[in-house]
Amino acid sequence: MFLTIRRLALLIPTAFLLSACFDSKPTTEQLCEDHEALQCAQLNMNDGQCRSQRDALILNRFDVLKSNSDLDKLKTIKATHQYQTCLTSAAQIEPITAKEIKSKRTEALLDTYDAIDALTLELKDSKEPKVLFYRWATGDKNALRAFLQLEGTNVLETTELQYALATFYTQRDGNKTILILNHALELLTEQDYDNNQHTTVIKSLASINHKEKNKEHAYVWALVGKGYELQVASEQQLDLLYQFTDVEKERLKQASELIKESIDNLAFKASLLPTENK
Repeated sequence: MFLTIRRLALLIPTAFLLSACFDSKPTTEQLCEDHEALQCAQLNMNDGQCRSQRDALILNRFDVLKSNSDLDKLKTIKATHQYQTCLTSAAQIEPITAKEIKSKRTEALLDTYDAIDALTLELKDSKEPKVLFYRWATGDKNALRAFLQLEGTNVLETTELQYALATFYTQRDGNKTILILNHALELLTEQDYDNNQHTTVIKSLASINHKEKNKEHAYVWALVGKGYELQVASEQQLDLLYQFTDVEKERLKQASELIKESIDNLAFKASLLPTENK
C-alpha cells in the first residue's frame, strides 16, 4: 500500500505538468507563426507601441479563422478600429533611434483601413442584428430598414440591442425611447452589468426624461447615476433644475435607491419608477 501511494505521489506532478501543457494557450507570436492567414506581417509585430491592441486584434482574427462567423468578424472590425486609434497616435511619435519605425507604423496604420474595408464587404449581406446596427451606424440605410423590421421580435431582446433600437427613436419619439430604454434595463444580464451596459442606459434615461420634461423620473435617474459615480449634475444643480420640496426629494431618493438595488440584482422593473406628477 505504501509503495502504491508513493508512486501515485510521484505521478501527480507529472500529471499536472501534462495538464498545464494541454491547457496553455498559444501566444500571439505562435499563432502568427502557425497561421499565415492572420496576416501578422502587416501588423508591425516588433513594435512596442500598441502591443495590447495588436494582441487583441490577432486573437480576434484567430476567432474568425476558426468560426468564420459574422459576429466574430464584427468583433474583429472593432478590434481593428482600436488598434487603428492607437497607431494613429503612435505614428505621430518621432523615434529617437530608428527613423524607419515611424514609417512602419504608418504602413501598419494604412493596412488597417484595407482590413476594415475587406471585413465590411464580407458583412454586406449579413442579417445578424448587431451587424445590421453597425452597418446602419456606418451609413447603410438598407441595414437600418432590415434592423427596424426586427423590432418586436425575440432577436432584439437584449440590453445591447434594445439600446441600439432606442438610438433610432431618440430624435423621433421621446416617450417610445424611454419605454425601450426601460426595457433594456429589464433585460440586463450579469455580462451586461460587467460591461457597464447599465450605466450607458441610465445616462440616456436621465437625459431623455429631462428633455421630455419628466422631472421626477429625470431626477430619479440622475440620483441613480450618482450612485454609480457617473458624471451627472451636482446636488446644487439638481436643486436648481428640479425644485422639489424636501418631502418630494426624500420620496424620490428612496425610489432611486430601490431602483439601483434592483439593477444591481438584475431585477429592475419599470413599475419601480414613481408615478410621474406633471
